[in-house]
Amino acid sequence: MRKNIKLTAGLAAVSALALGLSACGTSSDPSSSKDPAGSADKPLVVAASPTPHADILNYVKDHLAEKAGLKLEVKEFTDYVLPNTATQSGQVDANFFQHKPYLDDFNQKNKTTVVPVANVHLEPLGLYSKKLTSLKDVKPGQTIAVPNDTTNGGRALQLLAANGLIVLKDGAGTDAKLSDITDKKGLEFKELEAATVPRALNDVDAAVINGNYALEAKLEPAKDSLALEKAEGNPYANFLAVKKGNEKDARVQKLAALLHSPEVKKYIEDTYKGSVVPAFGPVQ
Repeated sequence: MRKNIKLTAGLAAVSALALGLSACGTSSDPSSSKDPAGSADKPLVVAASPTPHADILNYVKDHLAEKAGLKLEVKEFTDYVLPNTATQSGQVDANFFQHKPYLDDFNQKNKTTVVPVANVHLEPLGLYSKKLTSLKDVKPGQTIAVPNDTTNGGRALQLLAANGLIVLKDGAGTDAKLSDITDKKGLEFKELEAATVPRALNDVDAAVINGNYALEAKLEPAKDSLALEKAEGNPYANFLAVKKGNEKDARVQKLAALLHSPEVKKYIEDTYKGSVVPAFGPVQ
């Protein structure tokens, strides 16, 4: 499918890159990157949302992992809770589905100790509709569905505010709530679990949908959205994450390096055409 990709150059850098990757983007001593559990020969099991996370991981598994000496197993999850609880309990070794504001909120509420390892991509949040064709069509009395979790709900409200559909009180941040809206401009809101929002499109006038769920619903964020988050300076990059203490597992380090390879960057750009964008770099 992608015969023009030159794997050799990218893979040759994997070992060197892996030694420099650690949680939150800080550097580490290469000698300390050995797997303390002695599991270097075992498959690395990663929980992931189906699209685009599992797709990206399966690309790595099919095209890069074997040559890099990594055994990779991908387990798909369709919600935002089980990947973290499975990582915390050790049912899986890592996960790839979330951004930092969500993880921080999840850890605080659930007393978990999941930590980020390496940013991979950004999925811009978008406003979609099957009834409206532009932002100008949004009128008082209409209903907009938004995610009901703290961070994605706040992110959705910020998107609506940035496009003039609502007004938020001063100081309302990424955890903004419906109660922080000072002017709804006649709109009604329906809060739903993020994964179910696309299925509500027929029942509401518009909906704010996470990028991965939009793709699963056969929506093209870059083309179908009425409004879309800007990528520049966006804090919602999705990353590979592990339970605290497992950041230096050699398998995790190797996967992180592969996820930052030129091959994966090209795969993301060619496959998603702006609906998902590479976000390589340290987690802030």
